[in-house]
Amino acid sequence: MPSSSSLKPFLIAKDEEGQVRLTVRETRYNSQGYPWVTARLVEQPFASAAAARAHAAEEYGAKAGEFAAK
Repeated sequence: MPSSSSLKPFLIAKDEEGQVRLTVRETRYNSQGYPWVTARLVEQPFASAAAARAHAAEEYGAKAGEFAAK
């Protein structure tokens, strides 16, 4: 059973080289209600967090409130 403290499905963070990167996360729950999270880094680096958000909105249908920053 999903909780309200689930991870945001999109993570925007800078990598070691200072480039802005987008990670798409999916949370599924097993039959006992434990979360299973998979994360996939989008290969393309972005010029800014706004560019990463725009890409997520266009490619994955992301909405405001679905982003986490690191």
